[in-house]
Parts: sequence; C-alpha cells; structure tokens
Amino acid sequence: MGYLTLFLIFFKIGIVSFGGGYSMLPMIEDEVIGRGWLTESQLMNFIGVAESTPGPIAVNIATFIGSSQAGVLGALCATVGVVLPSFLVILLIASLFKTFLQNQWVQGALVGIRGVIVGLICATGLWMALQLFFFTGDAGAFSFDWRAVTIAAVLLGVSLVMKKFRRTATPIMLILISAALGAVLYMI
Repeated sequence: MGYLTLFLIFFKIGIVSFGGGYSMLPMIEDEVIGRGWLTESQLMNFIGVAESTPGPIAVNIATFIGSSQAGVLGALCATVGVVLPSFLVILLIASLFKTFLQNQWVQGALVGIRGVIVGLICATGLWMALQLFFFTGDAGAFSFDWRAVTIAAVLLGVSLVMKKFRRTATPIMLILISAALGAVLYMI
C-alpha cells in the first residue's frame, strides 16, 4: 500500500465532501470496499469504533483505515489527506470571511449544499441500518439480526422517554447502553 495513494484518496474525499464526516461515509465506502482494503463488515466495525472515540468521525475513520493498510505512517497520511482540504478552505474563508458570506452567490450555494448534505447523511444512515439489521458477515449474506434491532429499539425507547421528561439522551449515555446491551445480547 502506497502512502501517497492513501493521502490522495483521503484528500479527494476531504475536498469534495461537505457536511462533515457522516456525509463522507458513502465515498469512503466506495473507495475502501472498491479497492478491497476492507469488507463491509470490517468497515462497519471501523465506523462503530470511530463514532465511539473522541474526535471527528472522518478523522477517526481515516486514521483507522490508514493504520490498517500501512501502519502508523499510513494513518498519518490518510488523516492529513482528509483534514488538509478543510484546513485550507477554512483558512481561505477566515481571511475573506466578511465579504465572502455577504455574497448572494455564496449564500445561495450554501443553501443548495444543505440539501445534498441531508441526502448523504440519510443515505448513510439507511445503508448502515440495512447492514446492521439484515446483512451479517463478510459474504453479505441476507440474515436478520434480531439483537441489533432490539438494541436500536431500546435506544429509541430511551430517547423517547427522555424527551417526554424534557431531557436529552446524550450520545455517551446511548453508546454506553448500546455497548452493554451488545455485550449481553451477543453473548447469548
């Protein structure tokens, strides 16, 4: 695995992805699975770990994939690749901030981009749900996973009960509950 290849692939993902890490997941999936670097099951596991660790999911997933393909230097190349486009764009925007955001064309483009961001996040959520609930194993064989559905239902229930009491279920709380349920249900 070439370090430059890792850098360029994640640079490409970083430069054309708007809306944060979740909107990058479809492109990451295409690149990683298409190149045979990971199976869908392995990618789902990487996404789960990336969501559970501190930091942005795009940085975490790039680091994990780079590390799995080329060790520590691969992790560094992939991480710098995915972060560099955002860094450069933010640096440019910060220098032109006032005039940049007052431009009608820029405002219109940003409103237009919001729609694609929502679509990408929804598509990623649907893909992850289908993988989690119906496709298990690396062969992609159809199999209904009642344990995953049970965990999702419990988390939805906890979230709804918390909302009823005008509270919010924190991501940390939901991660801990799902980890505990996963440990219990998958040991059965």
